[in-house]
Amino acid sequence: MLSALAALSVLAGCSAIKLGYGQGSAIAFGWFDNWVDFDDAQSLRVRTGLDDWFTWHRKTQLPDYADLLAGIEADIVEPTTAERTCRLGDEVRRRVDTAVERVLPTVVDVALTLKPKQIVNIEKAYAKRNDDWRDDFLQPDPVKRRLAAVERDVERAEKLYGPLDESQRQLVAGWVADSPFDADVAFAERRRHQQEALDTLRRISAGGVDQVEAEVQIRAYLQRRERPPPGPARHRAEQLRAYNCRYAAALHNSTTAAQRQAAVRTLKGYETDLRALAADAG
Repeated sequence: MLSALAALSVLAGCSAIKLGYGQGSAIAFGWFDNWVDFDDAQSLRVRTGLDDWFTWHRKTQLPDYADLLAGIEADIVEPTTAERTCRLGDEVRRRVDTAVERVLPTVVDVALTLKPKQIVNIEKAYAKRNDDWRDDFLQPDPVKRRLAAVERDVERAEKLYGPLDESQRQLVAGWVADSPFDADVAFAERRRHQQEALDTLRRISAGGVDQVEAEVQIRAYLQRRERPPPGPARHRAEQLRAYNCRYAAALHNSTTAAQRQAAVRTLKGYETDLRALAADAG
């Protein structure tokens, strides 16, 4: 549940929804440009694509996110199960897929025009973020690594439920300790996905690939990343998903009535902001 709500918050604009969403297109362009360093023609295409995406997103997706949150608000005061938390994750995943699908034509158009230096820029951006990932997840001391993981999960839970008590913190620590998540393996897979993305962009931008084929290749990459082919990577992903659903349900079921009401207020605040933004779509 917690990771699903976090993903929904990203789609919605996090806690600064009303402050940042109106400038979302410009903010997103700046973020992508920092990665790639677009030329003038690419900049125009990306800006136009992002403007269109945010217009569509505000009119059609924000009301849907608000409705989803309203349903969660009604459910969150009750105990839950691993199956229900997984279903919620699936609901959020479908919305992420819809959002990605809408922006894909812009991604394909720009990918076809990338220059080798721009792909090197993306590679450098990956490297910098990998350094940050190492700092967050790959502490050499196993005890420090586990404590950092516990604190991340506690912080995420407290954003929804408010302060956790000591027994709940111990519950989090126990689930983190038993988690099948392996940061070293996850980092290796992260780097593999990045290399595959770079290889895909190099093939597409080298010439001889038309719009249709470029879209096929990018879709194939995204599908492999989202659902690995049969093998160890898919097994790990499915095992971790099932574990996290049980974990989220156990943590939720440990919360008090007051904590669940705090969660309702948090989600209601998101819902209210989303509905106000959708109403301003014009």
